[in-house]
Amino acid sequence: MNSAALLADSFGRIREVVHEAVEGLTEDRLAERIDPDANSIAWLVWHLTRIQDDHLAGAYDTDQLWTSDGWHERFGLPFPATATGYGQTRAQVGKVRAPAELLLGYHDAVHARTVELIGPVTNADLDRVVDTAWDPPVTLGVRLVSVISDDLQHAGQAAYVRGVLERR
Repeated sequence: MNSAALLADSFGRIREVVHEAVEGLTEDRLAERIDPDANSIAWLVWHLTRIQDDHLAGAYDTDQLWTSDGWHERFGLPFPATATGYGQTRAQVGKVRAPAELLLGYHDAVHARTVELIGPVTNADLDRVVDTAWDPPVTLGVRLVSVISDDLQHAGQAAYVRGVLERR
């Protein structure tokens, strides 16, 4: 297995967990929270997808699908187009409402773009610096592992929330 295949497999696993957490749920169930400070499935999936879209676009110097493909308008969330969910308050988290089809549509579009971007990645590409705002500067490899780690955690949280809600 080469680097590109390993990355594609990792991002594919995120997609699988996202679909398992979201499919078949109503918009109300997706927005439900297990307590007032908890994240909803809708917020978790929207956030992990926004982070993936934002960070991959930055690493590859390309547009985010959120804005370039009109997802921002389709979601109609009361946040600036640059919002990714990072640092949002519990009130803001509660404003993320979307039907399953919209959440999965955006996630699948970002996944397809991700697979396209990482398809030609070689081991040498992983050492390319993509963010000099950190010390040490962030390489493509570190950025991709960071996104995979964050996304898997949030996808797992969404699956957990679904389990709790279904057992109530």
